[in-house]
Amino acid sequence: MATLPSAAAIPASAAPRRRFAFTRQRWASPIAGLLLWEAGSRLGLIPPNVLAAPSSVAETMAGMIVSGELPYNLLVSLGRALAGLAIGLILGVALALAAGLSRAAEAAIDPLVQIKRTIPTLALTPLFIIWFGIGEQPKILLIALATLFPVYLNLFNGIRGVDVRLIEAARTLGLSRGEIVTHVVLPAALPALLVGLRYALGVAVLVLVVAEQINATAGLGALINRARDFMQTDVIVVCVIVYALLGLAGDALVRRIETRALVWRPTILGH
Repeated sequence: MATLPSAAAIPASAAPRRRFAFTRQRWASPIAGLLLWEAGSRLGLIPPNVLAAPSSVAETMAGMIVSGELPYNLLVSLGRALAGLAIGLILGVALALAAGLSRAAEAAIDPLVQIKRTIPTLALTPLFIIWFGIGEQPKILLIALATLFPVYLNLFNGIRGVDVRLIEAARTLGLSRGEIVTHVVLPAALPALLVGLRYALGVAVLVLVVAEQINATAGLGALINRARDFMQTDVIVVCVIVYALLGLAGDALVRRIETRALVWRPTILGH
């Protein structure tokens, strides 16, 4: 019976070619989809008022970049997302540290967090409008509230999942409780925190899309609202693409941080 060659049997020079072939295969279906989309638009199968052609979307995006309209509104949206994410990250880390390091704090904090987690954040939008108006506050606070939970849940589980033997070894070496937390617990829980941060970035972009529908006068949401009123599907698609790029850029950033911060893990180096 034929067997597959082992990894060691594959020449090192073949690895780059295999990676290139795999990357080319992954791009094949998206490119084919774009070509079919363009062909359908040019043949009249997809009306412009239903969905603009990729070439029209690219032309519109280039014009919006040159005019400065897209960069300005992107910065506004990015500022909202980062402000909400920062608040959610700080609160999530603080609550997870308190609940993860203290049974008494866990009894007080975790039930409230779990109860709130079952309530969809976007369902609170009407209440936030009543409480905070239609300015920037409800947009930022919705993002903060939504991003708090993935950070809290992952870091809390990371702290509670630290190997007890590591803590016992640290005590044997004479480390104080504060030193154990700083030098043992937090580094061991860092991978879980970074996973939570990756989830939080995706949630931040998702909630940003909805939050910017709250009477936004600037930002990607405002562009979408105006484009909807004038049935400019090309502008809407441009904004959707930018939202997607924001999510991908955030995920890539956390991956880079993970690679640098967790260099001590063998899996990070590919061993």
